Amino acid sequence: MAMTELLLDPTGMEEGAQDSTLSPRPVSLKGLTIGLLDNTKPNATLLLEEIGRLLQRHYGAGESKLYTKDYFGTPAKDELLDRIADEVDFVITAVGDCGSCSAASVADGILLERRGIPTASITSDSFLPSGEAMARVMGFPGFDFYAVKHPVASLSSEEIKDRAQTALPELLRILGVEE
Repeated sequence: MAMTELLLDPTGMEEGAQDSTLSPRPVSLKGLTIGLLDNTKPNATLLLEEIGRLLQRHYGAGESKLYTKDYFGTPAKDELLDRIADEVDFVITAVGDCGSCSAASVADGILLERRGIPTASITSDSFLPSGEAMARVMGFPGFDFYAVKHPVASLSSEEIKDRAQTALPELLRILGVEE
């Protein structure tokens, strides 16, 4: 039986492609539910969970909910994005540790923003151009995301904690929260 796959339109002309409006930013994270969108790359879960703990410990964020995509190299499916948008107040997506997963992490962030959910996407700095290209393709060339120092997949848990700590100020800035 032949299966069909959803493809991204590289022209950026799909419906809503020129919507570059950010969702309303929270003034504070106090009590807000954190969505953590894991793309299945090695250490993505560790990085996201550490960021969630830091946001809870230092900024009063509420519970965190971990979601996992089917495949790292494509945007999350609409059903998952809709579920996330219904269940959380803001999202962190991670991690772009290769070209296609960096682009998909940025795409996920844009798709969640278009659903009204403030989102900070994380790629790795080696694949920053892939994330920037996806933002342009999706009609949101100024979409702000964070590029963590590459690599991520091969790091120890202590190194992941360091990456999370380093990322935190930029993620807060992207979300519009003052430290």
